Amino acid sequence: MRNCFETKDQKEGIMIRITTLMDNELSANKALLCQHGLSFLVERDNFRILFDCGPGEAMCRNAHRLGRDLVNLDGVVLSHSHYDHGAGYRDFLEQGKGSFISAGNESSTMLPPGALTLYTGPHFFEPKYARNGFGFTDLSVGFDREFLEKHHVEHHVCQGREELAKGIWLVGDFPRQYEFETIPDRFVRQVGERMIPDDFADEICLVLEMKEGLVILAGCSHPGILNMTEHIRRIFAKPVYAIFGGTHLKEADEERVRLTVDYLKWAGLRLLGLNHCSGTSAKERIARDFQVKSCFMRAGDCVFLE
Repeated sequence: MRNCFETKDQKEGIMIRITTLMDNELSANKALLCQHGLSFLVERDNFRILFDCGPGEAMCRNAHRLGRDLVNLDGVVLSHSHYDHGAGYRDFLEQGKGSFISAGNESSTMLPPGALTLYTGPHFFEPKYARNGFGFTDLSVGFDREFLEKHHVEHHVCQGREELAKGIWLVGDFPRQYEFETIPDRFVRQVGERMIPDDFADEICLVLEMKEGLVILAGCSHPGILNMTEHIRRIFAKPVYAIFGGTHLKEADEERVRLTVDYLKWAGLRLLGLNHCSGTSAKERIARDFQVKSCFMRAGDCVFLE
């Protein structure tokens, strides 16, 4: 699938390309790998940013197979500190030359500046776990502040809203408005010697402004895709035109999926690219809805917004 949506923003002259470098499922491009995780390469005019890095080095391999340059980045965003979204960043840096091969740059051994500019939310390095009976499974990204210092990474912590470039924002600190958007009890984080429920205060998303409205890229939407969408809609005072990424509806019942889809349409949604943790129920319901164009963003799929 080369693209599933095309829109025009002639006044601004905007070209946006979103390429899925990693997802749980594989597209028709069988030269790629799929893993449980998420990674997007987002390009808008001359601004290029990596949104999440998947769970390991396969993200870099897929980018190479797709011919997508990881050299000329303006930065890397990790939506939250679960391994399936952030652990691949360590491989991205440690692979060095192998990670950054591109046309005309195969001899480079230097880490490009954009790879060394990292954006996260607060509390990113608090260890994260999933309860497993009386035990725990470590879900953390597998690196710490010392790793960033060793590689001379410039670390930016997004508090609230931060503009990366004209019309390109990071947003976090999502208030909880919809009570039915609950976080499973199994998710916990370690603070000192204690395990406490994980409220995913570290989760951030990418927002791009277009004439038609806002384009949101979400990693897992642990705070709730409606809580996130409503907060973004209010602070920008614009409709939410498109959403791409994980909505964490794979465990939601039919009523929650219905309420979610109905609200998103009310908020202005016209394009929806689901993947990773969104689940089949949400995918099937939105596919039956003629008001919203939708597709599943598997590894190797991309969209163009003009």
